[in-house]
Amino acid sequence: MITTTAMIVLAASFIVLILLRFPIAMVLALSSLLTAITLDIPLAVIGQRMIQGMNSYSLLAIPFFILAGQIMSEGGLALRLINLAQLTVGAIRGGLAMVNCVACMLFGNISGSAAADVSSVGSVMIPMMKKKNYDADYSVAVTSAAAIQGVVMPPSHNMILYALAAGGVSISSLFLAGIVPCLVLLVSLMTTSYFIARKRGYAKGEPVQLKEVPKILRDGFLSMMTGVIILGGIFTGWFTATEAGAIACVYAFILTFFIYRDIPLSRVKVIFTRTFRTVAMVLFLISASNAFAWILTYLKIPTMLTNMLLGISDEPFIILLIINVLLLVLGAPLDMAPLILIMTPILFPVVTALGMDPVHFGIVLILNLGIGLITPPVGTVLFVGCAIGKVTIEQGTKALIPFFIVMVAVLMLITYVPSISMWLPNLVNGS
Repeated sequence: MITTTAMIVLAASFIVLILLRFPIAMVLALSSLLTAITLDIPLAVIGQRMIQGMNSYSLLAIPFFILAGQIMSEGGLALRLINLAQLTVGAIRGGLAMVNCVACMLFGNISGSAAADVSSVGSVMIPMMKKKNYDADYSVAVTSAAAIQGVVMPPSHNMILYALAAGGVSISSLFLAGIVPCLVLLVSLMTTSYFIARKRGYAKGEPVQLKEVPKILRDGFLSMMTGVIILGGIFTGWFTATEAGAIACVYAFILTFFIYRDIPLSRVKVIFTRTFRTVAMVLFLISASNAFAWILTYLKIPTMLTNMLLGISDEPFIILLIINVLLLVLGAPLDMAPLILIMTPILFPVVTALGMDPVHFGIVLILNLGIGLITPPVGTVLFVGCAIGKVTIEQGTKALIPFFIVMVAVLMLITYVPSISMWLPNLVNGS
């Protein structure tokens, strides 16, 4: 009886606090505390669980990756990557839209964040596209959809969160698993952009002048070396994800302040302040989520959900479809990071019971929740894109529909064809 009451308290407090617009970390912490009181669990246990959630060496990778992304974003990295993308696909019909897609993928390989992607690339590309007579809503839609590549392309902060929430899944394997799905997503978005550009009659892009090519290649190579350092070092085993993040910070600092010299050293204080604020929010969210996940496990909710889903059907196809629909629905009102930390402990037993590889599930989960970042009413990436492009959320959402359909199709392809995600990890790891 007391367990049923505790479940009601947990669900009711979570929903009420969400509706009252409490920060999600506070929602998780307060719901856990209220449920613990109902179960007569000492509150010190919740505090211990919250501290334990942050007591992980792997977590050090997150602040390092965030700092490296902040340094490179503050400098002129986005424009240099856009120029590199312009060199490859800029002359095709609707070329600026394709440049946008490629630039977002390249920037995501460094920032690991969709929000940083749309902010940095979008602030350059959206005004540029509008100036070349691309419709504002289309420009916003392309940028917002392409920015989601940042959560799938390594080094994604969200992959690290999933690895921790799933109980120690290999971060390097997750990074490897994200590369091919991101390339599939890139090709799909570029193809969609091309056909829409033809339908709307957008002009071909202007070819890059030959004399500018060497400088574009040099700057693009130096900028992309951040991602090469991170991924190359991890994949070769030279250093861990945490060490890769630290080395990337040093490289980004030298490149931005001493080679490109786009910004003065006085901006370091601003960069560190923004990084500390972001890291503080992430760590509090992780600690609160760990307490919430412990309460869920204590109440045996993951086991109950596993039995319920397996009771609906014994067909993995049906269960995975239900899970994807559930995550797409939840991704609309809730942000990505807390959903990873909340849903992973709940769904992990289900997918492992189906025989699904934890790395494969991680990519499916991350892409699914990434789509939620462009889905109203709380589509963070969509909101930023609309603010930059000066269009309404309604206009941005309507223009996003073709891209949304394509992204869901890619999600289903990745869900039901595991080799897309697992081929590269298996190849590198010799499985």
